[in-house]
Amino acid sequence: MSSILRTVGIDISKDWLDAFAAPEGRASRFPNDRAGFRKLIAWIGSGIDRIAYEPTGAFHRDFEDTLLKAGLPLYAINPFQVRSFARSIGRRAKTDAVDARMLAIMAAAVEDLRPTEARSEEQRDLAELHQVRDALVRDRTATTNRGKNLRTPVGKRLTRQRLRQIDRQLKLIDAEIRRRLEEEKTLERRAEILTSIPGISDITAAGLIVLMPELGTLTGARAASLAGLAPITRESGHWKGRSFIQGGRHRVRRLLFMPALVAAQHNPDLKRKYEALVAKGKPRKVALTAVMRKLLILANALVQQDRIWTAHPPREYTTPGFPTPCHEGSAHG
Repeated sequence: MSSILRTVGIDISKDWLDAFAAPEGRASRFPNDRAGFRKLIAWIGSGIDRIAYEPTGAFHRDFEDTLLKAGLPLYAINPFQVRSFARSIGRRAKTDAVDARMLAIMAAAVEDLRPTEARSEEQRDLAELHQVRDALVRDRTATTNRGKNLRTPVGKRLTRQRLRQIDRQLKLIDAEIRRRLEEEKTLERRAEILTSIPGISDITAAGLIVLMPELGTLTGARAASLAGLAPITRESGHWKGRSFIQGGRHRVRRLLFMPALVAAQHNPDLKRKYEALVAKGKPRKVALTAVMRKLLILANALVQQDRIWTAHPPREYTTPGFPTPCHEGSAHG
């Protein structure tokens, strides 16, 4: 970078916000509540280039909304990337104050960070509903697996009752997600584009809207990298290892698994891709991962061009143009 950035790192816990300002070296702690947010904003002052923090589920939502409304430049950074950065500069200690300092230093050192964008109330509600749905799906899987090993009649009966209850709750959540998509015109259009792709249901579309809000603003390669679907090359001297996918947004990968199975059978372009890879001797899981990557790139391109899927798309939207280059191993995942 051409000049030294002024950054603030904020470590968020249930009760406290630990802040560190670089390069000044100021540090302070504030309550994680409305009054604390006001004091933090006053403490930060003006002229700050980046404010970095780690997303922490429920504990960061009000903080994020308040600071974005105040016009401050927020940058959410993956916690794994922060710890890796700290180890790379020899910092082994992990406390709230140390984490805040690492966030500030990393925000100044790493160019490839994407700013946090404000979300509408509808988007936040949709994200919450999707989180509840994820929990129900995990609960259903755990209950099903546990039920396979039960022997007593009462245990089996209670398991069946619990599964029926979860299915009813999932139907309620799915209906509410659909209603929310229909009410919000911007989200409705995006969902219309995504569901036009064979294999993507309205629930999958809602998941992509929540988990990949950047769709349509990225290159295809950058979208794949954010989702952890870009192969990471392993080479050293004459040695060439196998490429693997890793990191990124694992929830997006889970979300795309079943749609990729459908697309490999019913989407003409992706079916040809899948069959060609299998014919070359690639394992079916590897071929399916490639379909997941292509599916996400396709979704990104269609949203970018505001158009629905067609069976024989023009060549240009498979590689959408966008001036920001892709850097594998981005710190924003």
